[in-house]
Amino acid sequence: MATLAQAEAVAAGRARPLTTVRHRHLSPTPMVFVPLTTAGETGAPLGAMVGGARDDASLLVVPQPRDRDLRFAFLAALAERMLPYLEGFADAVDTELRKETDPVTGKRTEVEVELCRDAPQVIVPSGSGVEYVRLLGRSTRFRRTAEDDPDEPHPVPARVPLLGRWLTHLGERALTPGSSLLLSMTGLLSRHWATGQSGLEDQHLGALLAWIDPPGGTDGAEAAAAAELARRPDGLLVCPPAGPATDPDFDNKHLAPAMGRYDAARSAGDAAARRRAAEEVEELVRGQLEPTWHRVWDGLELLRALPAGRRVEERWRRDRWSYTMHRDRLRAGEPPQPRVDDAVTAAQKLSSRETAQVRLDAQEALDDPLVMAGRRLAGEAFAGVVDAVEMTYSEGRVPRPRPLVTVVTDDEPYLDADAKLYRALGERTQEAQLVSVEPGVRGGPGRIVVRLVNGMGRGKVPEEGSVPVEGERVCFTAFEHNPRGGPGLPDPESTPWTHGGPPAAAQNALPAQGTRTARDAGAAEGTGAGEDGR
Repeated sequence: MATLAQAEAVAAGRARPLTTVRHRHLSPTPMVFVPLTTAGETGAPLGAMVGGARDDASLLVVPQPRDRDLRFAFLAALAERMLPYLEGFADAVDTELRKETDPVTGKRTEVEVELCRDAPQVIVPSGSGVEYVRLLGRSTRFRRTAEDDPDEPHPVPARVPLLGRWLTHLGERALTPGSSLLLSMTGLLSRHWATGQSGLEDQHLGALLAWIDPPGGTDGAEAAAAAELARRPDGLLVCPPAGPATDPDFDNKHLAPAMGRYDAARSAGDAAARRRAAEEVEELVRGQLEPTWHRVWDGLELLRALPAGRRVEERWRRDRWSYTMHRDRLRAGEPPQPRVDDAVTAAQKLSSRETAQVRLDAQEALDDPLVMAGRRLAGEAFAGVVDAVEMTYSEGRVPRPRPLVTVVTDDEPYLDADAKLYRALGERTQEAQLVSVEPGVRGGPGRIVVRLVNGMGRGKVPEEGSVPVEGERVCFTAFEHNPRGGPGLPDPESTPWTHGGPPAAAQNALPAQGTRTARDAGAAEGTGAGEDGR
């Protein structure tokens, strides 16, 4: 389906929809973060534009990224801008009674827990921006402040390590499929529209938007080429890269000379010249950031025009659990996230993300007939009209209804004998078993007989609406609607030494790892011990 949509986009000169609904949560109050880095120095910040509305942008600039003090001042300003937003959802909570297992007695008891009513959402221009957020978090969360260590030769401002911990959490959470705490605009748009260019070219936000909404009704390919290549009279790109990398011509012909003037003024001790040079660098960086800033907000307007999928809020609830548990770890005074996870934690994270991916694929198909059409073409589902219903019953002392449903369909699913099938029945999932498949004759529709095995109540007569009737259109899938993770993993202290467990010397080999357990890791991913990761 995606390949067909791309071909249609090339023929029409305009992006084609891949979905009929929006499959990611969009906060009414997101924070947009557009960073820029210095060429040749990994992670060295050059500037950023950050804010919660199109007309509420804060511009932060580092006039000389090689200066440690200026970088720390940038990080301090970024913390002052972002932390009030990231922490602003922590106190508005609802309480719930949940069953948890006592680690000592092993008994299940009811405990009262808090769940934040909402959570922050940070949006960056591209996938590279997501990686930069993770890098920024890793480079700042272990920094020492003067309060932590008076003898620290290069202390950072007080709030910088806390910002690093929050950015690390957002970056880690972004690795969970379906999460919406940290999103890239190019990732959002390319999930919902197919363009006539490659996935790599879709990482250019201006070109991607040119395909989705060509200016003045022009051809998408021409508009995308103009977005990538068009330059102003001064040689700068009209639509700069979406960051965090910068255009080489901008670096060599404009930024480097301006920084040279800043360095010369600083060496000469000329405060006025230094201020003018800093303002020149600031205006140059602003010119690189503003086009991307406005395009991110343009993308948000396009996405908000799509109705949200029915299961989007369920995934956002998992994000809220993740946010709540990170808040709890910070308030409990736990150490920063480890540089390297132990074997059990790493395995737990991988398992959680695999489960989340399978769940996301199933939920998107159930929410969106266009996505389901792709699963049907792949032979993983079939849809059709009920031709006949024969009421049969199970054998045993208490017979249960096991109706046979005959479906007429044009689909050709790849099913094994006695395969398990699933049908969405309101908020529940009804299971069925394949009985027979009768292929169509001369390209005509085929007939598939399935036996319903549950979801019909406890009585001898099925509950109303639980069994389809003749003429009703139904859809059965070969994939589970609510997949569960695999078996639990051992605690770190029960892990063999070959996988990072005892002896104690192995546990102490990485002192920066902190005290997180595998269960904590699963909870942080939103798919831990409980349904919501609690």
